Amino acid sequence: MKQSEEHLPLKEDQAPVKEGRAPLREDQAPLQEDQAPLKEDRANLEEDRAPLKELDEWDDFVAIRYRQGKSEEEFRNYKADANPTVTEFYRQNHKHQTLDFVLKKKAEYCGLKRGQKSIWEMAEYLNTLGFLHDLGKVLCLYGEPQWAVVGDTFPAGCAYSEQVVFPEFFAANPDSGKPEYQTQYGIYEPNCGLDNVHLSFGHDEYIHRVTQKYLPEEAQYMLRYHSFYAAHRHGAYRHLMNEHDEAMFEWVRKFNPYDLYSKGRERPNTKEILPYYRELVSESFPDKIDW
Repeated sequence: MKQSEEHLPLKEDQAPVKEGRAPLREDQAPLQEDQAPLKEDRANLEEDRAPLKELDEWDDFVAIRYRQGKSEEEFRNYKADANPTVTEFYRQNHKHQTLDFVLKKKAEYCGLKRGQKSIWEMAEYLNTLGFLHDLGKVLCLYGEPQWAVVGDTFPAGCAYSEQVVFPEFFAANPDSGKPEYQTQYGIYEPNCGLDNVHLSFGHDEYIHRVTQKYLPEEAQYMLRYHSFYAAHRHGAYRHLMNEHDEAMFEWVRKFNPYDLYSKGRERPNTKEILPYYRELVSESFPDKIDW
C-alpha cells in the first residue's frame, strides 16, 4: 500500500452557550499560533465551517436514521430525516475529505503533541460529562471545521460506496477526478485490513490514537469505527477488511446501540454518577495522558 501544545483553557466567558453541548466555533477557544489550522487550509475552509448549530444535530440525525424497527425502505428515504443544515454538513464533509487532507490531519493530530491532561480535564474542556468515545470532539476547540470532526466515516483513496449517506456529494471531492483513487481497491490491497486504510478524519480516529496505549483492542475498534456505518451497518468495504476486522466488528455492532439510543431528555445527576465514572476511568488510564 502507498503511505504517503498544550492548548489554552477556556475562560469563563467562552463557555458554550448551551450546557452539555460541544462548542462549535473557533472563536470560543483561543489557540496558540502553532496549534491553529495550517494557513493553506484556512483560505479554503473559511466558507465551509459550521452549518450545524450544534454537533448533536448530526448525532440526532444518525439516531433517527437507524431508529430501531425502521424498515429498509424507510432507511433509504434518509433525506426526509435530514434538515437543511444536516444536508449542508454532509455536502461539506464529502467535498473536503480528500486523501491528502486525511493524511495531513493524521500527521497533525495523531502524534499527540498537544501536551498532557487527564481525561476529566479534557472532559471539562469539552464541557461534557466525559463519555470517552466523544472526547475526540475537542478537535472543534482546536479550530477544526465540523466536517473534520463528526460525520459518517469512509475510506479515502478508493471508490466511494453508495452505502455512505448522500453519496452524490462525493462528485465535488477532488479525489473523484483521480482515476487511481476510484477503483474498488484504489491505493489499497484486497483484504489488507482496516488498520492499513485511511478513513475520513474526525473524532473517531483522534480518540483512538489518544487511548491506544490504555484500552483493550475490542474497545479500540469501538472507538475507531463507531461512525463507520457503511461498514458495520451495511456491509460495505468488506473487500478491504481482513478476518480479524470481521471478528472485531462484532464489538462495534454491540456498542452501536449505546451510542445511538442512550440519550435521554433529562440530564443525569452528575454528582451521583461521577464517582462511578471516575473509578471506571482510573482503572484504565493514568492521571495524565498525551493529547
